[in-house]
Amino acid sequence: MTALTTQNGISAQLKLRMIDADPEIRRIALMDLADSEDEDLIEPLLIDALHDVDANVRAEAAAALEGYESEAVVAALIGVLTDSDPQVGANAALSLGELKDARLGGVLLNALDTSSGYAKAAIFRALKELKVPGSLEPALAAIADADAGVRQAAVGVLGYLKDPHALASLSRVATQDADSEVRRIAVGALGFAPSLPAVFPALIDALNDASWQVREEAVMTLGKLRAENAIPQLIAAMQDSYWQVRIKAARSLGKLKSREALPALSEALFHAVSNLRKEAAVALGEVGDARALPALEKALEDPDPDVRKLAKLAISQIAR
Repeated sequence: MTALTTQNGISAQLKLRMIDADPEIRRIALMDLADSEDEDLIEPLLIDALHDVDANVRAEAAAALEGYESEAVVAALIGVLTDSDPQVGANAALSLGELKDARLGGVLLNALDTSSGYAKAAIFRALKELKVPGSLEPALAAIADADAGVRQAAVGVLGYLKDPHALASLSRVATQDADSEVRRIAVGALGFAPSLPAVFPALIDALNDASWQVREEAVMTLGKLRAENAIPQLIAAMQDSYWQVRIKAARSLGKLKSREALPALSEALFHAVSNLRKEAAVALGEVGDARALPALEKALEDPDPDVRKLAKLAISQIAR
């Protein structure tokens, strides 16, 4: 450092900037704090800055604490999740979401009972990445929470835990929750199931959900689980009123190498949406059936160069 350095490794000039009357100077000082020489002092200084009178300074401190793995940091970030300034809470939630040390899960779990809906959701999102076994019961309880954001985050925890005891609850949420985004996330969480039969009925039900995003998630999840017994339903999904669902259905049928899907995939090769045509070409190449060659050869004249390229690639895959 060029400035005079104190015995503790933090420059005297930097310390003065951190208590300057100008909040913008204090905020920039926090950014420069990372260049100081004493890691032991950076953390408490950043925690102190979470209580600055200026919201921009507090938000900067919350963001700067990302990557600091200690109980003090976790507790401090939880404390500002409900800051009067939304950006402070948002930055704190993001920093908590980057935690890697599962031993900090206890601090997060202990804060659940006293947290608001927003804070509780942020805590569950942090617990999701840590995969703390002790989060199973709180997450199961939270899927009945009145706050949809809390239910979404709790469902994510249950999916990542991959605990068979959660499958019945996840299946129920996937088909019955009032919020379509909660249902969508639950359907995706079922993709981590160790046993397809346990979740198959719920996934098939989700193919008829009123929300196209839920249907899209369902066709993706069935492909991820290699659900060969869902091929008829996936072929039917190729006629969904939303092309986004059709794209994912084509992708899943390609993964399953479904020869039964050749007519539906060949038809999709000439859909008005070029992204669906691309996905159909890829899927036909994965299926590898020579009966798809006439449609693929016709697709070599597609106006979209990417479709032409993928059709050519599919033809080469079939010719192998």
